Amino acid sequence: MKKRTEKPIYVTEPFLPPLEEFTPYLEKIWESKWLTNNGPYHQQLEQALCEHLGVNHLALFVNGTAALITALQTLQITGEVITTPYSFVATAHSLLWNNIKPVFVDIDPVTMNLDPNHIESAITSQTTAILPVHCYGNPCNVDRIQQIAAKHKLKVIYDGAHAFDVKYRGESLLVHGDLSVLSFHATKVFNTFEGGAIICPDAKTKQRVDYLKNFGFADEVTIVAAGINGKMNELQAAFGLLQLNHIGHAIRSRKKIDCRYREALSGVSGITCMAEPGVTVRNYAYFPVLVGADYPLTREELYQKLKGQGIYSRRYFYPLISNMPMYSELASANVGNLPKANSVAESVLCLPIFPALENSEQQRIIDVIWNPE
Repeated sequence: MKKRTEKPIYVTEPFLPPLEEFTPYLEKIWESKWLTNNGPYHQQLEQALCEHLGVNHLALFVNGTAALITALQTLQITGEVITTPYSFVATAHSLLWNNIKPVFVDIDPVTMNLDPNHIESAITSQTTAILPVHCYGNPCNVDRIQQIAAKHKLKVIYDGAHAFDVKYRGESLLVHGDLSVLSFHATKVFNTFEGGAIICPDAKTKQRVDYLKNFGFADEVTIVAAGINGKMNELQAAFGLLQLNHIGHAIRSRKKIDCRYREALSGVSGITCMAEPGVTVRNYAYFPVLVGADYPLTREELYQKLKGQGIYSRRYFYPLISNMPMYSELASANVGNLPKANSVAESVLCLPIFPALENSEQQRIIDVIWNPE
């Protein structure tokens, strides 16, 4: 048997600037001995991100899940929350951690986002909020969702884990809703190893968020809320500042990869690339395709075929959250209630996309899809 010599290709690879660029940050942290608790790099990164994203107030977190949990606490959400089954598990888990009942509604199969046409029929006397996801950085129908929320006096928290740097109608997508939450996990377009943030509409809301992420401390002896330890440390913040210096290059590289996939796969029967979102600025966070009945392999077979060639695509998002044991008994999780979400989850495959993906590596992926037998 011929031994494989190509290196594995993963669905994503964190962008790592040259190590020598990080060294001055490390030296300053060592010299100051200020490792966490709202240190200078933490403060600098919050300000830099506000300026870069075009938002007024932003609170950094140790990770995106802690930020989601805290966002729900900030707005004192209770009862039931309408959300999507087509997301990473943290979206719904944040509800369970707050003792909130998720109510799933179906998605739009084109945008893969929560379908506003199904929201109102899911509202009950216990509903207090809507938690949509800008899936793959594709904007939700923010106008329709806001109209529904205003009509029924509901809060809106956007899971914007994929939406870093996305601009919609000339401004940051993250300004919509009562709060928006970001993830800075290593797999994201912008990362701080682990990390996250809450975009706040005003200083008063940010102050409450800051209390909640730091055990509820208002000062050394005053506790004003049952907070958690959700603070981002100085190493993460320093890495984030360095990442910001390279984010333009990273997104431009992703765009080239996205364009090449679209051109190369346009003639493959049974492979459908996700429609390009109608935004002012994209971030090219993922490259999902749908594997249809006209393709010679099923989605599972193509996934395994790529894997056998050392290409590690991902079935984002499969299984649906609603089909997981801790959610499947909910009435809203019934398969008949979510036909489009189930169909997309059974056919989606996210192909590798990251700044360092070489043309030859991308061509390997394209060749396998064109010649799967």
